[in-house]
Amino acid sequence: MNSLYVSHCFDGQQLLRDVRVDWQQDRILTVQAGVWPPSEQTQLQGTLCAGFIDIQVNGGGGVLFNQQPTVAALKQISEAHLQFGSTGLLPTLITDSLAVMQQGADAVAELLPQASHTVLGIHFEGPHLSVARRGIHPAAQIRPLTDAEMRLVCRPDLGKVLLTVAPETVPVSQIRELCSEGVLVSLGHSACTAEQALAALDAGACCFTHLFNAMSPLTSREPGMVGAALTSTAYCGLILDHLHVHPLSALLAARCKGEDKLILVTDAMAHTGSPLQTLAYLDTEIRRDGLKLTLPDGTLAGSALDMMTALQHFCADLALPLPFALKALSTNPARMLGLSQLGVLAAGSSASMLLLDPQLNLSQCWLHGEPQQLTQRKAE
Repeated sequence: MNSLYVSHCFDGQQLLRDVRVDWQQDRILTVQAGVWPPSEQTQLQGTLCAGFIDIQVNGGGGVLFNQQPTVAALKQISEAHLQFGSTGLLPTLITDSLAVMQQGADAVAELLPQASHTVLGIHFEGPHLSVARRGIHPAAQIRPLTDAEMRLVCRPDLGKVLLTVAPETVPVSQIRELCSEGVLVSLGHSACTAEQALAALDAGACCFTHLFNAMSPLTSREPGMVGAALTSTAYCGLILDHLHVHPLSALLAARCKGEDKLILVTDAMAHTGSPLQTLAYLDTEIRRDGLKLTLPDGTLAGSALDMMTALQHFCADLALPLPFALKALSTNPARMLGLSQLGVLAAGSSASMLLLDPQLNLSQCWLHGEPQQLTQRKAE
């Protein structure tokens, strides 16, 4: 059995003080508040919390999943994001050919039974999107949802499957079918009306992909997808890299969604956890300037964000309590994915944990109960 004493612990619901945590292998045995360590042990200063879960990870460690849909690439992406506290993630394939989608799915299916990785399933961001709101998604590959893609995303060996669709491209009948098969449907990259978005939610969609970005905006007479997202009970992903969303817009989202429905994501590309500056992409390239990634014409192309930086931005920009942020980083994505043993620290839950120092830097990390060596703690 392993034990530690920590000054603060966020258990997924509340912030506890003077806490002892016991675990064995990958399972927490007890979490006790108001317990001081014996004289021979030291109380760690900081906040213990469940590991972060990132549901939108296009790449990391110099690898873009679309370009290398392999087990080796998944391990490299997993290790890169683990350095920033992501003990669970959904590798994300953006719009591509059916062949690449199949290769990515096969890689996830092969990796999932193995040990010592952070992959929980797969996120297909497209190809069933709006051309008008496609961002960097290749227009030539955007297409309706066919039987072939339906069979692919409904495979039972892929873990948790998240599929981002535009409601004007995928009808409610298909959304209802996807949800009945256990696929988690998210709405994004869309020029739809608020009514179309609400109809998709009624059919079972549960989330919005990177709120505010690549979706019809909120206006006085047409609420758009943003209006539907802010007023719904669905989860909303948010990219807090100081580029995708203005702090006031992020604060509006936090107030509308509350502490139980906001999910922080990175939308990370190959650059996260890597010194990579330029990445060849289709017939162009993605250039880096700090966290900012763009095509040569200035179009945002994902982010070099990591989850620790997202946490720090949340707390500095929004001035909301730390438990709110930690829910958005771990508890809420775990709930959305239906993974009850993740995102919380309680008897029976996973011992994938982080220790944040008082300045909200990552001090220690445990994956499935095993301490991890941290080589990077800040974004490049």
